[in-house]
Amino acid sequence: MPDRFSDQDGGKERGGRHFGLPKLPRRVVWFGCLLVVLLLLPWLFIYSIFAYVAPNEYGIKEVKVGVDRGIHEEVYTAGYSFIKPFGLEKMHKFPRQVQVLELTTMEAAAGNSPSHAYDRAAKIQTSDGFFVDLDVTILYGIVDPYKVMTTLGPGLLYLTNGIEPKAEPVLKQALGELNIEDFYNSTKRVEKTDKAKAALDAELSPKGMRIDQVLVRYFKYSDEIQKNIESRKLQDQLVFKNQAEGKANTEEAATKKAKQEGEMQVKITLQEGEAYKTEKTAETDLYTRKRGAEAKLLVKTAEAEAMELKNEAMQLLGYDRKVAIEMAKLLDGIEWLVVPTGGPQGVNPLDLQSMLKLFGVQSGGPAGIVAPKKSETPPPPKPPESPPSIPNPAPTPVAAPPAAPVETAPEKEVSK
Repeated sequence: MPDRFSDQDGGKERGGRHFGLPKLPRRVVWFGCLLVVLLLLPWLFIYSIFAYVAPNEYGIKEVKVGVDRGIHEEVYTAGYSFIKPFGLEKMHKFPRQVQVLELTTMEAAAGNSPSHAYDRAAKIQTSDGFFVDLDVTILYGIVDPYKVMTTLGPGLLYLTNGIEPKAEPVLKQALGELNIEDFYNSTKRVEKTDKAKAALDAELSPKGMRIDQVLVRYFKYSDEIQKNIESRKLQDQLVFKNQAEGKANTEEAATKKAKQEGEMQVKITLQEGEAYKTEKTAETDLYTRKRGAEAKLLVKTAEAEAMELKNEAMQLLGYDRKVAIEMAKLLDGIEWLVVPTGGPQGVNPLDLQSMLKLFGVQSGGPAGIVAPKKSETPPPPKPPESPPSIPNPAPTPVAAPPAAPVETAPEKEVSK
């Protein structure tokens, strides 16, 4: 049996034996090649007659052979589009998303995409003759790919022939109007940056491009100029600092003064309030005492008038009888009463006239009442008729109730 393994077939000798891939029959090899060709030809044919436009791309067809050869104005969007094979037609693609161009002194980042391009920093000469390096970022985009294709060309010519040659001259023209110190003034710097954006947009708009933003990120002078500027700025800042501190001290003094005035005004207002309160309290007390005194005067006056009316009423006829009746009521309920019956001060309870006379009741007469004079002594009562003999018990002392005070009217002459 012949050896089917040899060094020509890639075999390696291991332990005296040869190992390698077996030889394939010629018919198998031809069949495999034919199969690969048959599989690749349709794919190559399809790839040659269809052009794919990505979602972030524009497509512009160029016809190289035929009656309508040239650049077609129709813009193709995302999807597959039919083109004639064998180079008869070609689909040119342009980006739809925002593009970035950076003019910077820094090195370009590795693996940067075509949508993010780098170039050297813009060197601007200021209005007072100094040079400054500007790091600028320009954001732009393609709005009309047909104009870009017809004015600038296919591929990246919109970058190399479009925006890059125009960016630095426009920045020099606009920002060169600033002097060496105006670059530190953000208002003026932004104003000139907007002017450069408008000028660059006016340059590229007829070519189908637009400028979204022009951003000045950093500017750098030469080392000597930078030191001079920094020292000058430090002096200016020191002056501004001193001025600001002076204003702050002035404002602080004004604040303290206003605070003191406010506290004093509060104290004055509180004192005025206390004085007003004291005054009103005094007026209230005075009014209360005055009205109380008036009320007491009215009460005393009314009591005096009542006493006067009472005294006048006691002078009327018949009032003495009322007094007698009241005196008689005092004797009501007394079962035993021992009184002398003889002598000038004797009392005979059965003699009504003597009893009336004892109580000061004058029988008959005019309306007036004449009180008996102190010098006059009442006549001795008549001795009562001798009643039948009644055993006279031993006299028992009985304390008479106190007589009620009776106001005696002044003596008046009674007209007959």
